[in-house]
Amino acid sequence: MVYKGMLSDQRVVAIKKSKVIKKAEITQFINEVAILSQVNHRNIVKLFGCCLETEVPLLVYEYISCGSLSQVLNADSSTSFSLSWDDYLRIATETAGALSYLHSAASISIFPRDVKSSNILLDGNYRVKVSDFGASRLVPVDQTHIVTNVQGTFGYLDPEYFHTRQLNEKSDVYSFGVVLVELLLRMKPIIRSESGTMQNLSHYFIRALNEGGIADILNSEVLEEATKDEIIDVASLAELCLRLRGEERPTMKQVEVELQILRTRRANSCQANVINEEQTQPMLLTRGVKVAFQSSATLVDCRYNLESRDSQGCYDLQEEFMASASLAR
Repeated sequence: MVYKGMLSDQRVVAIKKSKVIKKAEITQFINEVAILSQVNHRNIVKLFGCCLETEVPLLVYEYISCGSLSQVLNADSSTSFSLSWDDYLRIATETAGALSYLHSAASISIFPRDVKSSNILLDGNYRVKVSDFGASRLVPVDQTHIVTNVQGTFGYLDPEYFHTRQLNEKSDVYSFGVVLVELLLRMKPIIRSESGTMQNLSHYFIRALNEGGIADILNSEVLEEATKDEIIDVASLAELCLRLRGEERPTMKQVEVELQILRTRRANSCQANVINEEQTQPMLLTRGVKVAFQSSATLVDCRYNLESRDSQGCYDLQEEFMASASLAR
């Protein structure tokens, strides 16, 4: 449970309290204190302190007033404030920057292990504050991965980590790829298919991309506000992040750089007021556009110089992962 409170110096804070006293909860509490005591980043929530004088431990954070990215994405657009495409690009870039910092810029590598839109909080100016590090793992600088029990949220969970139990930085990259898809489609990470079965949003997205039908599933606001090239860039980046083999995914630093380039290019185009008519018009759902979406991943592949994947092998692994996710645990 998270409560809103006020300290004696009038600072408004968020107080996190475990619902029950369990060893696992205490372990996560200690882990979160250990993680947040070592980080200092403008886009990561600040831990003010903890309290051990209560029945269960309490964590005291800075209060983040505008809720989570998940709440904004899934709010009723007719009754709630809606962010612009520029805002969502900034939010994606800030999140990528925070994750890149955790992976490579902190004193020791930190793998959050539960990257999802509900853990991306937004302050009063809708600036990102990445939160919830109870499941995070500290990794020595001389190690590329650790073997651990699988933990995370279905819909965001890296299939490779799920099968091998080897957690590495690319596991967070996969989860971030799902967040990018959420921004494009404005759908939840687990959706119901036409046949009534539950499926991962990432699987739904990749299948549409491979079939050339990505334009048909994009959110209408994205179609109105973003240019065709911007949508292609973000969709291609998401596809790279969602590669089933971790070695084919970019690092979070590469993702951050690509998003920064995209934002800079958009800002420069708006400032110079010389945007091509094709970029400014709402995207038409034509066969030509669908083909552009289908082939766009090739452009990003060139930037990272990644080998092309074995699509049949990836499909089989993803199907296996989807089947295993439905088993009782």
